[in-house]
Amino acid sequence: MSGEAGSPPALRLRGVSYRYPDGTPGLGGLDLDVGSGEIVCVLGPNGAGKSTLTRVINGLLRGDGTIEVFGERLGDRTVRAIRARVGLLFSNPDDQLFSPTVLDDVAYAPLYQGLDAAEVIERSRAALAAVGMTGYEQRVPHRLSLGERKRVAIATVLSMQPEILVLDEPTASLAPAARHDLIELMRSLPQTQIIATHDLPMARDLATRVVVLAAGRIVADGPSEVVLSDGELLRAHDLEPVPGESPAPAPRP
Repeated sequence: MSGEAGSPPALRLRGVSYRYPDGTPGLGGLDLDVGSGEIVCVLGPNGAGKSTLTRVINGLLRGDGTIEVFGERLGDRTVRAIRARVGLLFSNPDDQLFSPTVLDDVAYAPLYQGLDAAEVIERSRAALAAVGMTGYEQRVPHRLSLGERKRVAIATVLSMQPEILVLDEPTASLAPAARHDLIELMRSLPQTQIIATHDLPMARDLATRVVVLAAGRIVADGPSEVVLSDGELLRAHDLEPVPGESPAPAPRP
């Protein structure tokens, strides 16, 4: 999916590379387009470059090549505006939750954007409602369960009203019920999503498309039911095939 005819994709990467300060390669010349409304799962073993990719897309890490968000090129003058359009969820929600209350955390980003207090509160309450956390406004974030903290962390991103969500291992360490609820939440969200994950069953149930990374390079890219049914490909890259058939993901509301 790429939006209206002639419009740029939601995300476009061309020749994107990144090398860590110690010389360790992270990404090696990625070309990738993500259409508006797509849910793309990025799979790969540890060290494949998944987390690096999430941070490069958001501008937290700056490498070589070009990144465009709805046709706007990421650079020094545009990075702040692009971060408002590309919300990044870290794998550990405690990396995003640092305020005394849930509401303070969710309100932080729109306050930083300079919005007036009334709009900040409206956005924050709407974001909490979207993740099913209304009524938790005055709770202490670090006293919540892991599943609840992940929901609040998503709300901190949604309060910026981004057009793209980039999620790093969103289901990691969750109990089965909390994992199921989070996947249903992600399916209900209207934003374009790029999800870095080891969770192949989630990719099967949620993604419209799957990209496989290995050593910082794309080795497969296609519809989820096609890529996830290729057991030889998955095993070659230390990914365990999902038992049984791989049905197409349920449609989004």
